[in-house]
Amino acid sequence: MKKDYIELMSRALTAYSDEHIHEYVDRVKRDGLTEHGFPRLTANLGVLMTNGIRTDLLPLFVEMMDLCCDEMAKGTKAANEFSVRELVCCLLAVEQAALVDREKTEAWRASLAKITPKACYNQVIEDAKARNRNWILFGAVSEYLRQYAGIANNQAYIDLCVEQQMQFLDENGMYCDRKGSEMHQPMVYDMVSRGLFSVLFHFGYRGPHYEAVDAKLKKAALMMLEMQSVTGELPYGGRSNQFAHNEAWMATIFEYEANRYAKAGDMEMAKKFKTGAKLAIEAVRLWLGKEPIHHVKNRFPLETNYGCEGYGYFDKYMITAASFLYTAYLICDDTLPVGEENPETYLGFTSHCFHKIYAKTKNYAVEFDTNPDPDYEMGGLGRVHRKGAPSAICLSLPCPSPTEAHYTIDREDAIPAALCLCKNVDGEWQAPIDTEYEIISTRTEKGLAMLRMDCRMRNDTTLGVLVTADYIVDDAGVDIVLQSKKPYGFMIPAFCFDGETETKLTIKDHSVFVDYEGYRCRYLTNGTIVDTGKIACNRNGYYRVFVATGENSLRVHIDIEPV
Repeated sequence: MKKDYIELMSRALTAYSDEHIHEYVDRVKRDGLTEHGFPRLTANLGVLMTNGIRTDLLPLFVEMMDLCCDEMAKGTKAANEFSVRELVCCLLAVEQAALVDREKTEAWRASLAKITPKACYNQVIEDAKARNRNWILFGAVSEYLRQYAGIANNQAYIDLCVEQQMQFLDENGMYCDRKGSEMHQPMVYDMVSRGLFSVLFHFGYRGPHYEAVDAKLKKAALMMLEMQSVTGELPYGGRSNQFAHNEAWMATIFEYEANRYAKAGDMEMAKKFKTGAKLAIEAVRLWLGKEPIHHVKNRFPLETNYGCEGYGYFDKYMITAASFLYTAYLICDDTLPVGEENPETYLGFTSHCFHKIYAKTKNYAVEFDTNPDPDYEMGGLGRVHRKGAPSAICLSLPCPSPTEAHYTIDREDAIPAALCLCKNVDGEWQAPIDTEYEIISTRTEKGLAMLRMDCRMRNDTTLGVLVTADYIVDDAGVDIVLQSKKPYGFMIPAFCFDGETETKLTIKDHSVFVDYEGYRCRYLTNGTIVDTGKIACNRNGYYRVFVATGENSLRVHIDIEPV
């Protein structure tokens, strides 16, 4: 698998033309370091050269490395806590491969040795009660890697950072990054933060809080293995989701856990985590295999920044995929075997901070959010994935309101949507943001997971419409069975445009079919299909919004099959 990581790093780098890289260098010469995309590009270019890739750019790499090390030695605060560790890892690889002469690498070492957290990093702490989030963890890993390379020794500060960061791990070991609220924690930042702990421990950190934190990592990783989609993807939820780098970092965690279980003699669990890592990098391969390469999971022109937060622009987040792949490469033990793909059935719940319900069978994976962050999601069933099928053909994540969304959506007329209950308000179907969910029962058996909930769509002044809902996932698809004494509907956002290609939609009285990339997603109901005439949008593209309506009992079946 190490070969796969290098191959995909190289593929990510092809997204940067030589002209683009030269322009980037000129910009940094003119403006100095302003963010961590440039050091990441520099580090990954150097690593690839040590593997015999793009050695024609060696003089330019040396110039870029000089720029990064000189700027950091001056104390330029450009989110350096993110990229110092990457420059150090690059330096070690360059030294081992003797890519440049020793005089040059010693000069880089001397520059990196001048770094002090207070002068170089954007965020530092002075006590363990500080509330700074994962930037501190990035800084701790960068400091430890400097120590590992023999460039510095800042053990007391690293220990303080680890102690301070422990407070953000919940009862499941998941990392709560969002400030000011226990709710609406982003899934990517949970994963990245736990991955940083994994990197720290992999390289040998054994400070006073190592065992307590590592026990949390072990617990959370088991949950993540269950939550990984049948497509290999990370769960949705919150910021920085649906980027190509997401699954690269998930592979980092799974490689670390595979090593853990192998050292303990539990080869079955080690193989499960190696399989999870393989699925994750195959998900990365799928997106990096498209032309032109995009850093976000859609096909809109890159210059539109569609689906991206303001900070999630190409120069920073495209190379991040390569950076995360290299981290997984460093941890990967190629002597460990990959196991069979896991046929087990899962139904599970995160803590109230993440408020997710997830289920998975051999063929299907679903994700449900009971308390959505309006900046990013709608509540309800936000994901239905089929193994082997394009992940957006049904739904990978809900569609927020364009007035609330914290990422770029280019349709101001879009409405919030998910696979969820909805009500008719003055002739228009709406998905209430404040639906309340109470879990009544759950059941799992081989090939089947079932969840029953009471769902209450609140009105402004009343308790609103109460619906009892059964969600059933098996290897044949997903069934939703709804019962209520009051009128209601079930919203069906049907994928219609990925930014480049329009899907084929077939609408009948009791069904909606979506044909896309060789697969068909079918929505079948015993009720009536109503076309709302509305569009919903998420990071993946546009959805045409339909509603299944009925009286008392309503059934909706979803399946995805090749055509």
